[in-house]
Amino acid sequence: MNDPYKTLGVQPSASAEAIKKAYRKLARENHPDLDHGNTAAEEKFKRISAAYDLLSDPNKRGQYDRGEIDGLGTKKTGARHGASGFGGAGFGGSGFGGFGRGNPFQNRAGKSSKGLKVNGVDVEYALSIGFLESAKGGEKHITTTNGKRLKVTVPAGIADAAVLRLKSQGMPGFGGGKAGDALVEVTVIPDPVFRREETDILLDLSVTLPEAVLGAKIEVPTIDGPVSVTVPPGSNTGTILRLKGKGMPLGKASKNPDQRGDQYITLKIMLPKTLDQNFIDFIQTWAPDHPYEVHRKRPDKV
Repeated sequence: MNDPYKTLGVQPSASAEAIKKAYRKLARENHPDLDHGNTAAEEKFKRISAAYDLLSDPNKRGQYDRGEIDGLGTKKTGARHGASGFGGAGFGGSGFGGFGRGNPFQNRAGKSSKGLKVNGVDVEYALSIGFLESAKGGEKHITTTNGKRLKVTVPAGIADAAVLRLKSQGMPGFGGGKAGDALVEVTVIPDPVFRREETDILLDLSVTLPEAVLGAKIEVPTIDGPVSVTVPPGSNTGTILRLKGKGMPLGKASKNPDQRGDQYITLKIMLPKTLDQNFIDFIQTWAPDHPYEVHRKRPDKV
């Protein structure tokens, strides 16, 4: 019995995604190009492809599950053809040891699977890049399952977990079918300085007490290199400075692909590691005559 679920190694309750995943794995492992001249491997590949062809079609899968067609996509004749004798298999049925069905790899159009045309499966790859590489874009390379080295063009501003598609760089097709694609999932390695929020770049910047109180010009890192920024007098921890157009490129999906997001700098006031006595004496003298309140977050009640 040709059971497409068993052929793909999945349960009848398997989701469409699970069936697709199982097929891709089996198709990669059993592709005829991996073992030229092995007819047994070729026939196995045909069975795998035929099983996926049936189960990937919701209508055909439903017919199979309801017993209306067999695992080859052939409509079942039903009991009305079973009264003609010859072992209950009638001339229109599947008697004579399956003689009525002809080639066991016959497809739904009634043609022999010898001329089966199967498209190649997509192959998934992983690519890790740094934060600055994701911001600037560039060229990277991956090595395919067959040892081929492929160039991957990384667009500027690419986000973590984005998938790049390399057309026709997956497994080759069979019987004239088109090749699958290479799907490259990009992982952006977290940066110790920059963080990303959509197309904006965020960073925390430490400033001294005199810089915060009196104001100052300080150097700030950006993805384009360091720039000079003015810290306004009387700045506080949590003060945010904006650098317009210093964020991530908006990309091709935008009407203005060359436009960029912004960079936001959050100031953090840092006291000296060692407090000298003069500073302590000043605070002790100044504090009683200059009281002020600060907002302190309280934990939520349980």
